[in-house]
Amino acid sequence: MPPNGQTESLALPPHLQAILAAEYPRFTDAEMARRRRAIADLLAEGGLDHLVFCGANRFGSSVQWLTGWPVTAEAVGVFTPGETDAMFVQHVNHVPLAQKLAAPAQVAWGGASSIGCAIAALEKRGARDGRLGVVGPMTFEQHTMLSARFGAVANLNRRYLQLRQIKSPEEIDWMRIGAALTDRGAIALRDGLRPGLTERDLADLVERSYIRLGGTNVIHFFGVTAMAAPGLGVPPQFVANRKVERGDVVVTEISAAFWEHPGQVLRSFTVDSNPSELFRDLHAVADAAFDAVAAVLKDGATPQQVIDAASVIEAAGFTIIDDLLHGYGGGYLPPILGSRSRPSAHVPDEPFRAGMVVVIQPNVVTRDGKAGVQTGEMVLVTATGIEPFHNMPRGFLSV
Repeated sequence: MPPNGQTESLALPPHLQAILAAEYPRFTDAEMARRRRAIADLLAEGGLDHLVFCGANRFGSSVQWLTGWPVTAEAVGVFTPGETDAMFVQHVNHVPLAQKLAAPAQVAWGGASSIGCAIAALEKRGARDGRLGVVGPMTFEQHTMLSARFGAVANLNRRYLQLRQIKSPEEIDWMRIGAALTDRGAIALRDGLRPGLTERDLADLVERSYIRLGGTNVIHFFGVTAMAAPGLGVPPQFVANRKVERGDVVVTEISAAFWEHPGQVLRSFTVDSNPSELFRDLHAVADAAFDAVAAVLKDGATPQQVIDAASVIEAAGFTIIDDLLHGYGGGYLPPILGSRSRPSAHVPDEPFRAGMVVVIQPNVVTRDGKAGVQTGEMVLVTATGIEPFHNMPRGFLSV
């Protein structure tokens, strides 16, 4: 029997269950062709002939988006409109699976230098100086080799991120699976949280709930502190070896992914006690901020409108540490917004558009940053408002 009485399936419609059940799930040929057209248009817009796309150490979403291969140690690909992609991966033992998942790309071992192999492939394709674009986290050495052979290389990362902001129906479906897996992790934490567990135990509760169903961990941040003498306002990024005690508050941010497609849930719990007056007030403001942002967020809404809506935080005498809202899916995407008291690095003029996926996550904290809560989740922006991905109940729960 699974822990906490959970079943071994997710509450998903049949077409999503079929994706989840596949040996290695794949997007349709039509969806992959849509992506290739978008990149071809991007190259044409810049007067470019070829794209080099790359990733390393499980980072670099363009590789998976274009080929279906999740980056492991290193991958460098060459995209030319009308031709089959060439892709070179490290290490040699990763090649067989990459050839299977990235088909019809021509996948080979990158040998001593994957970028060197990509340069050779570009030469065979007649690449010309100044007609190359790049997407992905390219190293200094890779860029030096590429530019030495082909001159100035156009950085297309910003335009690529803009492509990823609007999700296709198939991408949204995959993110619904990621959201269901994330909900499972949050529910496992809620149902298993008790005094005496360490933060490492909390990580085990969360990950064990979805790993056997095909989920992978993106993050599980836990902020654990005593309500009577709080000492932190936002969940840290690494799990401590502290024990949970009666009277603690546990503030968490959880993301599990189905391949590259995650969900995200943020919740706060009190342990074996009711919320103190301070924490009750903090969470009431966090709920109000979430509702205020959700009320204005739709196609055509501006980032500044979202920031203005969240001013209930400052009106109550509080502030935030974490971002108020960010895009999601294919990376931590723009817009990335703060609040009036914790400004954004950049507030774009571009409005929200239907098909964007964002996380609303008001992390309401005291001005000294010593006490805080978090609530929120991933939502889909629509023509008239937002559509939730998650079924994990909202609210400040005592467990």
